[in-house]
Amino acid sequence: MALLTLGINHRTAPLELRERVAFTPEHMGEAFAALKVVGGVGEAAILSTCNRTELYLAAEDDCADAVLRWIAGFHDMDVDELAESFYVYTNAEAVRHMMRVASGLDSMVLGEPQILGQLKEAYALARSHGASGSLLSRLFEQSFSVAKRVRTETTIGENPVSVAYAAVSMARNIFSDLRRNRALLIGAGRTIDLVASHLRQAGVPSLIVANRTLERAQEVARQHGGHGILLSDIPEHLPGVDIVIASTASQLPVLGKGAVERALKIRKHRPYFMVDLAVPRDIEPEVAQMDDVYLYAVDDLRQVIEENVRSREGAAREAERLIESGTDDFLYQLRALDAVSTLKQYRNHAEELRDLEVERALRQLRNGGDPETLLRSLARGITNKLLHEPSVQVRKATAEGRTEVTYWLRELHQLGRAQDDLLAPPSAADTSDEPDPAPQSQFNDKI
Repeated sequence: MALLTLGINHRTAPLELRERVAFTPEHMGEAFAALKVVGGVGEAAILSTCNRTELYLAAEDDCADAVLRWIAGFHDMDVDELAESFYVYTNAEAVRHMMRVASGLDSMVLGEPQILGQLKEAYALARSHGASGSLLSRLFEQSFSVAKRVRTETTIGENPVSVAYAAVSMARNIFSDLRRNRALLIGAGRTIDLVASHLRQAGVPSLIVANRTLERAQEVARQHGGHGILLSDIPEHLPGVDIVIASTASQLPVLGKGAVERALKIRKHRPYFMVDLAVPRDIEPEVAQMDDVYLYAVDDLRQVIEENVRSREGAAREAERLIESGTDDFLYQLRALDAVSTLKQYRNHAEELRDLEVERALRQLRNGGDPETLLRSLARGITNKLLHEPSVQVRKATAEGRTEVTYWLRELHQLGRAQDDLLAPPSAADTSDEPDPAPQSQFNDKI
């Protein structure tokens, strides 16, 4: 099994494409069930956020095309359209990429902390659907450990800047004093909770949180001194707010052009500042064409984000070193596990040969055979059976010029070098025209 990552993100695909391939929570079960039958896929996890959709797989290394076709079919899209924006990472690259994602180094906002929580949720979801096995579990756990080191051993998390912070920073550019403005937040997840916190710190006096479930809306609103409403109540409250920031997991827009038009008439065209942080989008894109509405999508936050990147470049370089070390450690562990499997197979083979010889000796002993003779025969038989196939393969490899096999044999068994060893690497003296010190028959006898 190989480790594979297939995905798109804010660097490779525009928002319009990212929202079309997003996996919403209500369809995750269906996605995992369908993904399990794709040929070559053994384990899977899916991460879908506003900035990326990625599949993490333990699979045959030649199944990437099949998975890409599956993604296209699941979202009813043309596979060629997807192929232009999708990236594929394998083994070491896949390991390194997940650790960079977990540490916030692949995020639009460098070092943002939310992605780690989203990655943990993706892992938990994969496990709950029985899609993640031992290999992906090891990768996720190692990635979380590396991300923790990045947070504690570098300054990349100091004065954290998130997409939520960037959105509030843009609001300051529209309204000179946020203490005069009211805000409507659509959704009640972690992003909206963070937006609410930043808005309150900026002085916004009144917050309304709208959500599909009233209880959750009220819970988030209460933490920030606001009040909660249902999504269906948005048109009633929309005229009284100046700032609208949305981030839900809905597949369809929750705020349409008609509702905004009606609210603007009541407001006598006082301007709105709106930010849609969701993928797929929560606010109909046509709203951006209306006068007196400043609507921004997640991709429009780049200026604030680029300033953040410049301020954290030194910490990012240190984080990259930690990730490289974490990648090496993980790959070392995988190789060690592979050796354990091979050694177990080798030991089982040796024990089978031993048991056959012991059983034969016991039969002869029961038939009256001489114990000393049988004991010597048993030892000789076990030795011959254990050494026969390795001897054949060493001769073959050496004849084909793969002399490193004999060096490994000496290292494995801690054998000293014989002075007449024809298998030693050639020295200056070996390049003379003197005849070989031992005939080929002696060479064969030694093996």
